[in-house]
Amino acid sequence: MDLPAMDAELISTARLDLIPLSAAHAEEMAAVLASPSLHTYIGGAPLTPAALRTRYERLVAGSPDPAVSWLNWVIRLRTDSCLTGAVQATVTGAEAEIAWVVGATWQGRGLASEAARGLVSWLEEQAVPTVVAHIHPDHRASAAVATAAGLTPTDAWQDGEVRWRRATRP
Repeated sequence: MDLPAMDAELISTARLDLIPLSAAHAEEMAAVLASPSLHTYIGGAPLTPAALRTRYERLVAGSPDPAVSWLNWVIRLRTDSCLTGAVQATVTGAEAEIAWVVGATWQGRGLASEAARGLVSWLEEQAVPTVVAHIHPDHRASAAVATAAGLTPTDAWQDGEVRWRRATRP
């Protein structure tokens, strides 16, 4: 089953708005993602606002493969009216691979779990039957987010990470 190409749209949860990514978010997001600790499990280093803008421009342009949808959102905490992180989904065929990151300042408040649940619910509404994530085996916080979003670990591994999965349709 191949799904038609899709676009990110506003997703709202109890405390959050998941706003479709724009290159204009780069400066604020560079500050949100500035902590080197965010790269412990994913590698790399924080990007400058200019480098992040270039990356966001590529993401917003979309996948060069028309069979793949790149969907990206920034997470806005409504009470503070600020960006706190990002979520993404890459939809290929009948599967969405999701990921999330919340800035160090906002961790420990359940924001990543709430955002991931909102994203998975939206994907289910779009008729995406399978959602997966790849999580480093030592990253307990991301495992907790995946669990909160209804994903469970599988026996499969990719690039040193455990594949987590949720079937959104029986």
